[in-house]
Amino acid sequence: MKNTKFIKIAVSGAADIRTCTIDAPNLAEKVGEEIAKHNCILITGATTGIPHFAAKGCKKAGGISIGFSPAASEKEHKKTYRLPTDYHDVIVYTGFHYAGRNLLMTRSADAIIFICGRMGTLNEFTVAFEDQKPIGVLEKTGGISNDLRYLVKKVRKMGRYHPKIIFEEKDPKKIVEKLIEYVKKKKR
Repeated sequence: MKNTKFIKIAVSGAADIRTCTIDAPNLAEKVGEEIAKHNCILITGATTGIPHFAAKGCKKAGGISIGFSPAASEKEHKKTYRLPTDYHDVIVYTGFHYAGRNLLMTRSADAIIFICGRMGTLNEFTVAFEDQKPIGVLEKTGGISNDLRYLVKKVRKMGRYHPKIIFEEKDPKKIVEKLIEYVKKKKR
């Protein structure tokens, strides 16, 4: 796919993978690889778990990965938050803790993929939903991602609409390609 090198795709998911299915980390890594293979830039919350596996996959495939940290400095990122720095080309130290970091990370992306997830992932989902960002959800990966289809249905019944949410069952390549296609259409 040509002309996708400037598309930024965020991966959101559980930092603590105990709520995830056993294959969720591998799927996250494959999503990161697909983002890199399609010449897109990966954005994460510069944390452990699902985002870390996505960053690992992206770097493995030769891609570019940018992390948004809740910390104000590299020292705070490592010592206070105990977060990794590997697999990222750039880490933006926001100093806005988790909620502020989530907002900046989500708004910096052209599209967001949700894999597994807990409360922070739900926070990022609501920001993406309200901002009308293209959203991809890898269902059946555990955590909040298993409930997002239900939540979207419920919210739509209350009159809230989102133009593009893609639900896929454990198919990293398909979800990345569908999001890229939608972002390209949206940019035209």
